[in-house]
Amino acid sequence: MFNYQIINPPTFSFDEKIIKTIFEIIDLSQEKKQAWILNIVFVDEKSIQDLNNTYRKKDYITDVLSFNYYDDFLNLKDDDIAWELVFCEEKIKFQATEYGLWEEKEFYKLLIHSILHIIWYDHIDDDDYSIMKSVEEEVWNKIYWK
Repeated sequence: MFNYQIINPPTFSFDEKIIKTIFEIIDLSQEKKQAWILNIVFVDEKSIQDLNNTYRKKDYITDVLSFNYYDDFLNLKDDDIAWELVFCEEKIKFQATEYGLWEEKEFYKLLIHSILHIIWYDHIDDDDYSIMKSVEEEVWNKIYWK
């Protein structure tokens, strides 16, 4: 199963049990088990805009960036950092208000989406979007409609 560490935690509250449940549900749905560390990092608007510009050539603030550090996981040890999710706390708060959610729930939605990205789901075309959206909804429903 995924291991994770939270770096520079946000000011809004979140439940570690829900984060662990998200990882467990996603892990159970995958044939290939993931055993390496995922960093969950929170940064400010300027930092995420700089990262977005540097790595994606998009000069604007985004809610989250996903980084996958390896193409081949064969030689990694369980305590190696394989991925990083970088979240913008201010953007999460703004979107939570905009979508009528608690900040915590907006974070969970973005976390699910981002984890799926790092394990190779995407939404470049409509078919891929439908598949990814279906998996996101399945995870969300397992958390909130047990």
